[in-house]
Amino acid sequence: MKRVIVLGALLVGSFALAGCDSKPPAAAAPPPPVTVARPLQKTITEWDEYTGRFTAVATVEVRARVSGFIETIHFKDGQIVKQGDLLFTIDQRPYKLAVEQSQADLERARAKLELATLDVQRATPLVASQVVTGREFDTRKSTQRDAAAGVNSSEAALKQAQLNLEWTEVRAPIGGRISDRRVDAGNLISGGETGATLLTLIVSLDPIYFVFDGSEADFLRYQRLAAVGFRPSSRDVNNPVAVKLADENDFTHTGRMDFVDNTVNVKTGTIRGRAIFDNKDGLLTPGFFGRMRLFGGESNVLLVPDSAIASDQSNRIVFAVGSDGTVSVKRVELGPIVEGLRVVRAGLAPSDRIVIDGLQRARPGQKVTPEEGKIEPIAR
Repeated sequence: MKRVIVLGALLVGSFALAGCDSKPPAAAAPPPPVTVARPLQKTITEWDEYTGRFTAVATVEVRARVSGFIETIHFKDGQIVKQGDLLFTIDQRPYKLAVEQSQADLERARAKLELATLDVQRATPLVASQVVTGREFDTRKSTQRDAAAGVNSSEAALKQAQLNLEWTEVRAPIGGRISDRRVDAGNLISGGETGATLLTLIVSLDPIYFVFDGSEADFLRYQRLAAVGFRPSSRDVNNPVAVKLADENDFTHTGRMDFVDNTVNVKTGTIRGRAIFDNKDGLLTPGFFGRMRLFGGESNVLLVPDSAIASDQSNRIVFAVGSDGTVSVKRVELGPIVEGLRVVRAGLAPSDRIVIDGLQRARPGQKVTPEEGKIEPIAR
């Protein structure tokens, strides 16, 4: 009997211990918190950015028009020159002799003309009395005309000789910065229209061009805006531009549009544009790389932080949160940065609530706990 009681007590004790070890099921974790906000709606002045390089307005290869030995070089490699500055002197002695020879030929021709004119004057009254035949008179008049033509020819030869002498002084055709000399004094160079020796190179500096390529999509958008009067075409109006150099953070150099090409490149899908900048201090140098922004018109856009944008393969997306807390994906078309925020051209509505913080906790189709935030422009 005692054994039965003891066994019963043990069984009751074991059931009691088993009851103490059992726990109630754990409560489900709440949806993860994220910060959401509606896109900032604002009318902005858009600036589209392009990459390009500065090029000289004028580039001239300096070549001589006459041949000869280089006698003197009058510039220092790399210096600034003005238009008309003397750069090279070619040995002038042969050309001075040619001028003297031409002057002598001219005097000879003038003497012949003078004699022929006197012969005609003497024969004129004798023709009526038939002392001088008509044939002889015509011969004298022909000789006079031939002598006059000889004078004209000699005068032209003298001018050419004087011009050749003048061309022995090679002067700067434009102002700007000169390159290094390509020949030294004492060298024989070739001149003329073909095969002339390259002496040096000059590039103008002020003003200076900035050349860039814009996409076909941007060009088409500009055309559409111009058609409705929202933004004038850069072909008709010098739209403002600004450039920053490779070591600059701000667009400090201001200029204006100067040219837009007449065709879109079928290979690259781009069109060439050109802006012009004043360069009084000579800082901007041909070949410099720069980042340019171009006035893109005024428009009413939606702005979101760049940190709220994710990538889905080749698409850009944002996460939107519905009224029930469910996350959905919206593909967006982006524009430039304005006031520290990214322009969204398409894909969002002003009423959408997008995730601006806690992006790593948002999963499409899952629920989150939205906490209201606000998108503010970033002061600079």
